[in-house]
Amino acid sequence: MSSLWYLLSKMKINPFFWVVLGGGVITGYFREVLLVFAIVFIHEMGHAIAAHSFKWRIHKIELLPFGGVAEVEDSGNRPIREELIVILAGPLQHVWMIGLSYILLYLDVWSQSTHELFVWHNLTILLVNLAPILPLDGGRFIQLLYMKYFSYHMALIRSWSASCAVLGVVTIFSAALLPFHLNLWVVLSFLMIVHYLEWKQRHYRMMRFLIGRPKTEKVPKKKIKSVAVSGQLSLFDGIKKMYRGYIHEFHYLDPATKKRVTVCEAQVLDALIQKKQWQITFAELASR
Repeated sequence: MSSLWYLLSKMKINPFFWVVLGGGVITGYFREVLLVFAIVFIHEMGHAIAAHSFKWRIHKIELLPFGGVAEVEDSGNRPIREELIVILAGPLQHVWMIGLSYILLYLDVWSQSTHELFVWHNLTILLVNLAPILPLDGGRFIQLLYMKYFSYHMALIRSWSASCAVLGVVTIFSAALLPFHLNLWVVLSFLMIVHYLEWKQRHYRMMRFLIGRPKTEKVPKKKIKSVAVSGQLSLFDGIKKMYRGYIHEFHYLDPATKKRVTVCEAQVLDALIQKKQWQITFAELASR
């Protein structure tokens, strides 16, 4: 019960929500608006409950006029399996909600029209959220998939580029087929702004990834990743080769001695974060 109150305390309602709610009252769509926001609330609570179960820090759960967002801790260092569960926890809520609607219809708790409306909105919200566009659940899943096979920095760039491409296609089709659909253009505008901010904040996300790296000396061998670099490569460029879920050992061949030199991740992070030595090379760091 205390966990539920904790999550509810993180709930924020965007001021525009009240505008939409008022519009629903005036236009006679009050019931429909309430159904949509109930669905969105349960969807976001699914994400929040899953994150809370893994002891993630939850910043807020906000209801927006066209959906919702659960802002959770995101340094990029949590296990991929955990984040996958948190991502899927939102869409999975629609499964039991649709099933519940059929039960309520069978028990004559609500009408056929309410059932059809509820199921329709559930399916619509589910399908929209599964679109491979950031920050929707589908986009987050694709980004997570990239992070499994590419370095963290490369995954951010490629997932953002793929998301932009899909958003561009959707925008073109929307302009051709639904040029005057106001709600659709509000959502598309929001997604465009999010993509712009994501690109602007990519270096900030990389820094959070570095600062949030696990501080441990006992690491299983399967979690140690050997990364080949040039001795003349800067640490700033070297960290772009770091992967999520691994501790790294950077190595290069010393041209003078023809021997392999290894620089551990802890040394690199200390030089970058503590000493602000972003442009020194791996050879310079190893010689100190």
